[in-house]
Amino acid sequence: MGVPELEEYKFGFHDDVEPVFSTGEGLTEEVVREMSRIKGEPEWMLDFRLKSLETFNKMPMQKWGPDLSDIDFNAIKYYQKPSDKPARDWEDVPDKIKETFEKIGIPEAERAYLAGASAQYESEVVYHNMKDEFEKLGIVFTDTDSALKEYPELFKEYFSKLVPPTDNKLAALNSAVWSGGTFIYVPKGVKVDVPLQTYFRINAENTGQFERTLIIVDEGASIHYVEGCTAPTYSSNSLHAAIVEIFTRKDAYCRYTTIQNWSDNVYNL
Repeated sequence: MGVPELEEYKFGFHDDVEPVFSTGEGLTEEVVREMSRIKGEPEWMLDFRLKSLETFNKMPMQKWGPDLSDIDFNAIKYYQKPSDKPARDWEDVPDKIKETFEKIGIPEAERAYLAGASAQYESEVVYHNMKDEFEKLGIVFTDTDSALKEYPELFKEYFSKLVPPTDNKLAALNSAVWSGGTFIYVPKGVKVDVPLQTYFRINAENTGQFERTLIIVDEGASIHYVEGCTAPTYSSNSLHAAIVEIFTRKDAYCRYTTIQNWSDNVYNL
């Protein structure tokens, strides 16, 4: 019996979306400071980023896993801001970005079977929404950048407690340049059977995506969270290096599903 041919990668298209801001290629202290300034972050987060950058520069690349010697960290664009702010209404998402997610089926999926949906394009979340019936239960479902500002004490209590920058070189890299991702808090006793979903899309060439996801499920609560990821096909490499931290308190449950469907020019670490 012959080996069946692999299905053509149907998410390999790219769009001519120009970011409203880009740090350009390369990683320096100035890049990290500019990211933090644009995001309006508190001083402690800037300090965290700078210390993480220092750790990244000092640590050797880990020996476990695939050969990463072809990654040129100086050729990567570390921060690409695609729009001015996240939209809660799908119609407010910039047209070209909206067309990309419509091709992939995000609005249709949200209407059909999701409690809430989020979409990240390059370095930032461009759309985030949760249905009213779940919001009334006290569930927090937002992007991680917004959570840093809106829930500072809860955020700081859990952020980087499972995966510190010193864990490995790529954890240090993410900690220095993280952007976007999902923040979820489920209150005591609240059980959600319908999934929350975030979709991550890299569009530009030589781009890094470094989202940070933080999920906290309180006592006796439960949640199902789904992630999906794709990127265009290019001749040069892109880099996806995310961190996910999940905390479940007594008798709590979190089902975490990630569907990695990157093109073969993306290092997914």
